Amino acid sequence: MGELNGLVTDWLDEMTVREMMERMNAGELTSEELTVAYLQNIAVKNASHFAILEVNPQAVQIAKMLDMERRQGLVRSPMHGIPVLLKDNMDTGDSMHTSCGSLALSHYYAADDAFLVKKLRAAGAVILGKTNMTEWANFMSDRMRNGWSSRGGQVMNPYGPFDVGGSSSGAAVAVADNLTAVSIGTETSGSIINPSTQNSIVGIKPTVGAISRTGIIPLSFTQDTPGPMARTVEDALFAFEQMIGFDEKDPVSYGANKFKGIDWQSTLDVHALKGVKIGVARKIFEREVSSEEMQLFDDALKKIEALGGEIVDHIDLGTMEDDLGYDVLLHEFKSALNGYLERTAASNPIRTLKDIIQFNNDHAEETLKYGQAMLERSERTSGTLTDPSYIEALLRNRRLAGELALDRAFDTYGIQAIVFPKDHGCSFSSAVGYPAVAVPASFTKEGEPFGIIFCGKAYDEPKLIGYAYAFEQFTRGRKSPSMRNS
Repeated sequence: MGELNGLVTDWLDEMTVREMMERMNAGELTSEELTVAYLQNIAVKNASHFAILEVNPQAVQIAKMLDMERRQGLVRSPMHGIPVLLKDNMDTGDSMHTSCGSLALSHYYAADDAFLVKKLRAAGAVILGKTNMTEWANFMSDRMRNGWSSRGGQVMNPYGPFDVGGSSSGAAVAVADNLTAVSIGTETSGSIINPSTQNSIVGIKPTVGAISRTGIIPLSFTQDTPGPMARTVEDALFAFEQMIGFDEKDPVSYGANKFKGIDWQSTLDVHALKGVKIGVARKIFEREVSSEEMQLFDDALKKIEALGGEIVDHIDLGTMEDDLGYDVLLHEFKSALNGYLERTAASNPIRTLKDIIQFNNDHAEETLKYGQAMLERSERTSGTLTDPSYIEALLRNRRLAGELALDRAFDTYGIQAIVFPKDHGCSFSSAVGYPAVAVPASFTKEGEPFGIIFCGKAYDEPKLIGYAYAFEQFTRGRKSPSMRNS
């Protein structure tokens, strides 16, 4: 197993969920050993990355219980005994806090598990701990650096002095640097996709409603979605399929019923891109990526063509991402967050967004490194979602991102997906709740990870996962930080 002062990379690093499952089924590895090994890695590496806020004090005991179940012939799912980390905006009714990275909630314990956490526990996953994140899901300040929180400090990219991505920063780094098998992040606009591409991992941003949002500290009613982050497409899929399901408390999750009966393993097809038309909307990103990144993207397109995909280049989406703005989120954040806080236990002194702003003002040295302009802007809205400016923004974004951009492009060009470099284009998918999958592609000369994303229509996850898997298996674009930095 190795000592605390020596990493257990000789057998753990880059091990896939399938390999873990097979070794546990063969009696060659236990969930307890796996959990302790990840705890060792966290103890050694976290002081450099600040990716983990806290670990579950019951993790080893939970793993022991799951090992006993396995010995008795009970294996709940492919996730049985697999350690999973949660972004710190997800409720757990245990000994861990739920703070959204904020000192204002650093002493808050949720009363119950989030719906997706219940699903993961029922599947046999070991909830290993909570990950650091960009505070308030990157909606506290427009000057805040990705990965910073007043509770956890600055998450660092394990590949070097590069942007770590936000807001699921710690979740991405933990996966990238082998501190967990899988982590669960959340996205409102790029918060799974962005850190995934910045840390050479896979991220699935599902259709809004595929996974329930109940028990997650919210930012937006219309755009929030949790999703898995992992080192491989298959690993992410193992977690994704266990979290899908209808939750009466989150009505939009009724759409998860569309996935009933799907054989998810059959989506992992190395020939999935053959004969598929993939659109490229260069106008969206051509002025925002470097010449080196553009070359890496063009190389990725050639690989898609080598896999039998047809690139439909220079498609026109009819609008730009900046046209969408943040008005919808400014209004929804106050309403959603106040609703969440008001339902917490009476012992929690933080009841409203106004309370958070006041707490930060009272503890300015610790909390206001980047200010709180976004919180203050949101507080100035009514919080009732009756403002004409909110309704207008909501209808405008749906028309621009859906009807004018994505839906029209799919119909006009006869394409099955659109591919973007890094996290470009994610605002369109977010505004209408459509899915996207990020997959590692390569690295810059300086060693910064470079990924691409496949975007599709609502409930196109089976197709997108297939495209990402085919690309992943052909390119093998991911490398661990230890391999890149050696």
